[in-house]
Amino acid sequence: MSEKIVVIGETKDGSLRNVSYEAIAAAKKVDAEAELVGVICGSGELEELGKEMIYYGADRVVTISHDSLTAYTSEGFGQAVLAVIHEESPKSIVMGHTSIGKDLTPKIASKLETGLISDAVDIEVEGDKIQFVRPIYSGKAFEKKIITDGITFFTIRPNNIPALNRDEARSGEITPKNLDITDIRTVIKDVVRKASEGVDLSEANVIVAGGRGVKSEDGFKPLYELAEVLGGAVGASRGACDAEYCDYSLQIGQTGKVVTPDLYIAVGISGAIQHLAGMSNSKVIVAINKDPEANIFNVADYGIVGDLFEVIPLLIEEVKKLQEGITNS
Repeated sequence: MSEKIVVIGETKDGSLRNVSYEAIAAAKKVDAEAELVGVICGSGELEELGKEMIYYGADRVVTISHDSLTAYTSEGFGQAVLAVIHEESPKSIVMGHTSIGKDLTPKIASKLETGLISDAVDIEVEGDKIQFVRPIYSGKAFEKKIITDGITFFTIRPNNIPALNRDEARSGEITPKNLDITDIRTVIKDVVRKASEGVDLSEANVIVAGGRGVKSEDGFKPLYELAEVLGGAVGASRGACDAEYCDYSLQIGQTGKVVTPDLYIAVGISGAIQHLAGMSNSKVIVAINKDPEANIFNVADYGIVGDLFEVIPLLIEEVKKLQEGITNS
């Protein structure tokens, strides 16, 4: 009988978040031969979501649909996930290091009386030794952790471990699990979303972030336009949020979201250490600032010294020309 790995899926607006597929790829790194069991909690019909997990590499999926799981609560989701874990007895458990993952996984680990490695950005396998790489000291250094006993329980940072290719030819069993969710102390009456529409900031491959140099709420409009033509998302420094140029849901940094996009464009951001902690691991960083001594240039791969209100429109124009050329070719 093969070992099992439980992959906890996470949904948003009726769809699985991309980090759920990345978690499947991470599980394959830990043990390519293990049976991957996906878990999806929610309400209503969940079979199509189960199929998606299978297309991305899960061997079978357990779905738990209940009215108490319509919105996330740690009590409800914790009961549901623990029920599957107790039934499957996996050797490993993995979930995305999202706001929900950061809340749910420590509570499950406590119930299981096991350890938890959080925010892994890579997994290195050398024979039987599995090392989980995670950032420390606000991203200034990395540590490698090894689990020597018990369940291998870890979370992965979104946009670091590539998902496997989607394959609709894959098939697997999708099993609805009936469960009585009880003792819910928190009831979600309504969810008010302030997050920007479009691409999820924590999973975006391209981010255009503005700082105090954007000067106003209207100053963010060109950033939204650039992000749109690049198929990305808009973020912000804490300074821009404090100045009320944008909502705090866009904040990137030590006290905001930690992101690792393929391309990070920092616009009018000085480069305070707190902001760098949230984006310094981006694959390519482009800085636009009129101050040539700004700290952001020390971490940038490419720097543009100039007025952002002149540079951004030119960038938008050039990107559109490139896109038109690709379309017409």
